Amino acid sequence: MPKYKDIKVKLVGEDGNAFFILNRCLQAMKRAGLSEEERQEFQKEATAGNYDHLLSTCLKWFNVE
Repeated sequence: MPKYKDIKVKLVGEDGNAFFILNRCLQAMKRAGLSEEERQEFQKEATAGNYDHLLSTCLKWFNVE
């Protein structure tokens, strides 16, 4: 189960660029009212590895569609 199951992020059928995915997730977090610190924590974790790591981090944190 994702950390923030109520935050839905649509990635399927969207631009697969890593920067686009990261930005889409950060925007969803901001809309949900999460703190800057929480957004920075996600960004640090998501960018700590390769593209597959980014995707797995998104799945770990959010309800990805």
